[in-house]
Amino acid sequence: MTGGENYRAAGVDIDAGEEAVRRIGPLVRATYRPEVVGDIGGFGGLFDVGRAGYRDPLLVSATDGVGTKAEIARQTGRLDTIGRDLVAMCVDDLVCAGAAPLFFLDYLAVGSLDPDAVEALVTGIADGCREAGCALIGGEMAEHPGVMAADQFDLVGFAVGAVEREAVLDGSAAVAGDVLVALESPNLRSNGFSLARRLAFGVAGRDLDAPAWEGSSTTLADELLDPSVIYAPAVVATLAAHEVHAVAHVTGGGLPGNLHRVLGDDVDAVVDRSTWQVPRIFRELQAMGDVADDEMDRVFNMGLGMVLAVPAGEADGVVATLAAHDRPARIVGGLVEGTGRVLMEGEATT
Repeated sequence: MTGGENYRAAGVDIDAGEEAVRRIGPLVRATYRPEVVGDIGGFGGLFDVGRAGYRDPLLVSATDGVGTKAEIARQTGRLDTIGRDLVAMCVDDLVCAGAAPLFFLDYLAVGSLDPDAVEALVTGIADGCREAGCALIGGEMAEHPGVMAADQFDLVGFAVGAVEREAVLDGSAAVAGDVLVALESPNLRSNGFSLARRLAFGVAGRDLDAPAWEGSSTTLADELLDPSVIYAPAVVATLAAHEVHAVAHVTGGGLPGNLHRVLGDDVDAVVDRSTWQVPRIFRELQAMGDVADDEMDRVFNMGLGMVLAVPAGEADGVVATLAAHDRPARIVGGLVEGTGRVLMEGEATT
């Protein structure tokens, strides 16, 4: 039988999908570690954990997305860094359990499959995987014609890491007297963008191509799309060199919403806002909608991407080790006897 309806008429372009897979093949292979078995194109990615050097490993898994930051990338057509954000959101969750990232998978849904767009998106993912030290061993692309606009997309990632059973971090080791060492974040990473977009566009009526603020050499789009720092390698190196009692990834919920997740019920975290400088973009967004300080703390990272609870005697060494791995860090507070709360004190430095 010839003629009649076909998949392309329904909005799905098989040829474009095959071209996208052909283009991303070299990007994927560039992330491979020695433990990867096989090649791109199978129904599942194979990874030989036995070759990774662990004695009694536990696998740790995490999944996340990039949220509505993807909409900024779509509006600007700047798609080559959002994949890095995706990797960061996943692998930096793994290290909170003490795990080193091993491999990564992604899921990409699009309204219409454009090989150029797919290549740009996967370029960011591959770049992030190489920096994080994990292999991109699988993924899925799906066209959703009639459900998503042609240029819309959504990204989801899945990361798997490993940690020796005896080295798992669960927060139970954190005690009063520990010092809080925070790693700096120069930007929003991938969190709070629903509020950021409402403030910038719905309230202030700002243009993505306009200067981020008066006198700024960067545009608002530059600031909002600035890619996430990937902390995992530096934190893994720190865990190997120092005693660390807890690690918190500051994502949705801000510092108060994430630090308490790694604390026991018998301690409080006291954080001194005056110990670090809040990046300008946060204050610009806050001023657009007269957002309360407490709300800013609950939504955004406010300049801190991860926090480690360490014994007081280890704090300076931890800061030095993180700095040696190009991740500036500072002491921002400590743990005291309490009930599992996060107490934000002092005036923020801007």
